[in-house]
Amino acid sequence: MQLTFEYPPSKTHDKARMIFPEEWDVVSLGDVVQLGHGFAFSSEYFSDKGPILLTPGNFKLEGGLYFEARNTKRFSGFFNKSMVLKGGDLVIVMTDLTPNCNLLGKPAFVSSDGIILHNQRIGKVKFLGSKLLPKYLFYTLLSPIYLSKVKESATGSTVRHTSNKSIYKIKIPLPPIEEQKAIAKALSDVDALINSLDQLIAKKRDIKQGAMQELLTGKTRLPGFDRSNGTFKQTDVGMLPSDWECELVVHLAEISTGGKNTQDKVDDGQFPFFVRSQKIECINSYSFDGEAVLTAGDGVGTGKVFHYINGKFDVHQRVYQITNFKNNVDGYFFFLYFSLHFYNRIMQMTAKSSVDSVRMDMIAKMPIPLPKQEEQKAIAQVLSDMDAEIQALEARRDKTKRLKQGMMQELLTGRTRLL
Repeated sequence: MQLTFEYPPSKTHDKARMIFPEEWDVVSLGDVVQLGHGFAFSSEYFSDKGPILLTPGNFKLEGGLYFEARNTKRFSGFFNKSMVLKGGDLVIVMTDLTPNCNLLGKPAFVSSDGIILHNQRIGKVKFLGSKLLPKYLFYTLLSPIYLSKVKESATGSTVRHTSNKSIYKIKIPLPPIEEQKAIAKALSDVDALINSLDQLIAKKRDIKQGAMQELLTGKTRLPGFDRSNGTFKQTDVGMLPSDWECELVVHLAEISTGGKNTQDKVDDGQFPFFVRSQKIECINSYSFDGEAVLTAGDGVGTGKVFHYINGKFDVHQRVYQITNFKNNVDGYFFFLYFSLHFYNRIMQMTAKSSVDSVRMDMIAKMPIPLPKQEEQKAIAQVLSDMDAEIQALEARRDKTKRLKQGMMQELLTGRTRLL
């Protein structure tokens, strides 16, 4: 037998029918939890030292928290123990600044060795009774059943808000506690696999970064290429093996900019279109055909966005393209060194904390270390193989994430039963 539940009419549809197993309950969140709001901390004491002040920017789209220098706010003022979140506390985003309201209502468990302060507009879940397992609720709060209702009831335009009252009205399926445990364990096991893949990817990226630093500067040589007898010489990029050369980019390739505008992109275009972001757009024309390295000339990607291509493509007017490499240059080796070192170069050429735009001479006069082309190709192949391994792991992780989404749809609605 199955239980059919119909949500009340909403802004987007007349009714939302959900079918659950008959032995499951359907409850309003307000019957099983209460939400406690955080505290207003004075901006006068915002700092880069002290306890972490939890904000919506610390929440992951897939649930959970993360803390990096760019998204972590700290507080150096007075606080008392009632303002401190405990390990295992379940918290919810109550205010969202993202363009598509993708964080509103998202959950996370607090887990940190340091002190984390309960900021305003972060809801802390208090469970009423023992009918609802925290880990089961965590996954339910990531489900379309719940998140669609949070968005529909949100207020505000640029900044979206939800409220205790709105969340309390949302109805969720509630299986027996043993089935909740089974569902939570199955999804937790998938999360553990995703986390392990993320850690392995991060480790492989670190290994590749170290290999790039060593191989692209000759500190480590591949077997069969060292003709220096272990001797080094001073160059414009520092010490290099004595059998390597060092040349300026202007002597190695041609430098120019494209001629297209962003509005020239076509969603299903035939050719790659390089603009000033890491995302590669599409276009139905091409102005270039061959090997090229590209980098943003201005915008937020200045000194941070790089592409390599060998084929037909088109280019934005504020993107630099480096093409027609001399015979002694391997284009992919050049790309690897250039993308690793160009940002530091342009930062050294400005008195400001950021670079607004790239001048052509910043590229043209950049020195590039050059081993013999055969060694360049061998180094490029080693690093390309590392890239391929990382991409394969990323593909496996992304496939696992899609599998998890499918499992959530099945398990949280009872279409697939574990007990």
